[in-house]
Amino acid sequence: MDVTPAEQFTAANLDRFLAELFDFLRIPSISAKSEHNGDTRHAAGWLRDRMRDIGLESEILETPRHPVVLGEWRGAGADAPTVLVYGHYDVQPAEPLELWTAPAFEPDVRDGRIYARGSADDKGQLFLHVKAAESLLAADGRLPVNLIVLAEGEEEIGSPNLIPFVEAHAERLACDVVVISDSAMFAPGLPSVLFSLRGLAYFEITVHGPASDLHSGSYGGGVVNPAMALARILGTLHDDSGRIAIPGFYDDVVDWGDETRAEIRALPFDDEEFREGVGVAALSGEAGYSTLERLWIRPTCEVNGLLSGYTGEGAKTVLPAHSMAKVSFRLVPDQDPARVAELLRAHIARVAPPETRVEIEELHGGMPWRGQVSGGLIDAASRALARSFGRRPVLTGEGGSIPIVGEFERILEAPVLLLGFALPGANMHAPDEWFPLENFDKGIVALAALLEELGSGAFAA
Repeated sequence: MDVTPAEQFTAANLDRFLAELFDFLRIPSISAKSEHNGDTRHAAGWLRDRMRDIGLESEILETPRHPVVLGEWRGAGADAPTVLVYGHYDVQPAEPLELWTAPAFEPDVRDGRIYARGSADDKGQLFLHVKAAESLLAADGRLPVNLIVLAEGEEEIGSPNLIPFVEAHAERLACDVVVISDSAMFAPGLPSVLFSLRGLAYFEITVHGPASDLHSGSYGGGVVNPAMALARILGTLHDDSGRIAIPGFYDDVVDWGDETRAEIRALPFDDEEFREGVGVAALSGEAGYSTLERLWIRPTCEVNGLLSGYTGEGAKTVLPAHSMAKVSFRLVPDQDPARVAELLRAHIARVAPPETRVEIEELHGGMPWRGQVSGGLIDAASRALARSFGRRPVLTGEGGSIPIVGEFERILEAPVLLLGFALPGANMHAPDEWFPLENFDKGIVALAALLEELGSGAFAA
């Protein structure tokens, strides 16, 4: 296979590319902490300048909190497709700091990995797109597509201003496809394209009983115990086969079909290795589905936190006045978090002890997403990834949620392509976050090839 001029440029400039990435990673752009607001703005300015350096028109656009960085190259002409690349330059807090082998914001290369906060999520992966564009511009003097790079600084705090921004600038952001690299490959050397994301419906359930905590000897047996009442409520959320027992919950669940399920089961996944990795005695879940199916294409209900009564050292025989549970549902197409909230409220109203008062607060919600599993876009991505990694990608799902994916499709009416280059176990959001060094240059090559594929005319949105 002949090496393209863009690939030659990438190889010749790889050391410089890495040095620039390390400068980016050294900026502690922690969006959740106000004391780092200056650092977050510094990261935005740094990214704007690097896009200007390679020939993109780039500017910082304000939001009520952290700014958006927008880069554009529109020299391919009106007949060429427009590609919008989305990523984020903000990062998670680094705590607990003592668990990092090296300082979180001082990049360190060890054992073929780049260790630093943001290396995988998402500075490192966003930077791959910038360097792919640079390689093509330097080698060919132009891009094969019109390119928009949209980088936000609030993803790690829930992107509160991104949807209003996209809605307000929808005409400027109009595109034929959105490309996002903020995820992982299925395994080392095995590139992946994501075809599904689960949505989220998250609630805080509080059961109220007596006006105050009571002596369990004096009142136990005569007054309802909110902790026991909550336990009974939570116990009704599943049946014995692992299915969610809320009436109507599965009414909107779309069946992926035998072909997709067969592809999932054909992936090189070992249940025993997974079990050992998470440290449990056995795996469990909804009967009739494999582990990956349970994680990717089936909805779940989980208790994320419990609080009630006395939890300190020693004994205190108290009958608590209140009990609280945080409960999340991961949703699949075509479930809607608002509908799930209605069903949950109706279910709890049926099963809660009448002697209690139950409050249900909706904390967070996001729609699930189902992407293309075939067609011109997937074919283009497959050829690009195969050029870099030497093999075609597998289609994978993701059990987590990225709510903006569905919003991009809704607002911009363009399909979203999700292909990430991190690896499982990359410690995103945890100490010693890392990104595979070999995927740095392979990712750049793959993304440059993707732009060429999308600009070749073979892609049809």
